[in-house]
Amino acid sequence: MRRLINDPYEIVEEMLQGYVKAFGKQVKLLEHDGRVVVSKNAPKKDKVGVIVGGGSGHEPLFLGYVGDGFADAAVIGNINTSPSPEPCYNSVKAVDAGKGCIYLYGNYAGDVMNFDIGAEMAAEDGIRVETVLVTDDVISSTDVEGRRGIAGDFFVFKVAAAAAEERLDLDGVVAAAKKANANCATMGVALGAAEHPTTGKEMFEMESGDMEIGMGIHGEPGVRRGKTEPADAVVKEIMDVLVPELKLAKGDEVCVLVNSLGATPLMDLFVAYRKVAEILEELGVGVHKTFIGSYASTMNMPGSSVTLLKVDEELKRFIDYPTNAPYFVQI
Repeated sequence: MRRLINDPYEIVEEMLQGYVKAFGKQVKLLEHDGRVVVSKNAPKKDKVGVIVGGGSGHEPLFLGYVGDGFADAAVIGNINTSPSPEPCYNSVKAVDAGKGCIYLYGNYAGDVMNFDIGAEMAAEDGIRVETVLVTDDVISSTDVEGRRGIAGDFFVFKVAAAAAEERLDLDGVVAAAKKANANCATMGVALGAAEHPTTGKEMFEMESGDMEIGMGIHGEPGVRRGKTEPADAVVKEIMDVLVPELKLAKGDEVCVLVNSLGATPLMDLFVAYRKVAEILEELGVGVHKTFIGSYASTMNMPGSSVTLLKVDEELKRFIDYPTNAPYFVQI
């Protein structure tokens, strides 16, 4: 395995300990629950609590987006595994300021089940918790509500968090998150597998020199597998899906995220963005902001994804809202 770790069964705890030591001015671990990363300034008076979460291995999802102007807490599960209900509940108790909380996470069965239990536990304490599932992976299902959440998590989390910072009530924050999710679409390509630290082996098999278009961040099947093609051809195939999905037309604006799945260097991401920008220019679609880097990874998986968020003035304001979250990188 091409990774330097200690005990693989302690890797999540050691990661979280290192993370809060690195960014202790912004975040902390709950004293009684080491799987909940909390903003140092949470809870905030008269503000809806924003809670994100999911399995480890996708850093900087989810812990990297906790801080002022972003999420109030992140609940962290084992690698590729949903958090258990208790930390989901503990996160609510930690950040609720009397205005209720919102759970935001990708649409995966284990996460849905355990966060729902956490919300039920909070309801017994009289705390209202609402949930918005991120469903940006356009390839994962023809049924929009059944789609997975992948790199588009970043945009949906950012919009909901800014709405909460502007002191919208819980219904308003939910509406903002749903609006972002409805206008967000992602498609990716994998060039190989990540190495799972507890097994020391690759998570799935792929022949050297192959690629898979549309593969999910846990290795879920995409639309086709074949020999690796030039970057421009792959980006065009991705954009040929994303553009009609969002019904983009001349005069529209988008935010663009070109995301590394963990092992793809910035050089390759900029090559990909070059083609994304060219296609958008030809369509007459403006770019409000561009984000390039590793925002939602699969450990050391080679591959990348493109996410488009179709924006109006409100969504642009929410995306632009300032934050000190450690891994909010804005280009």
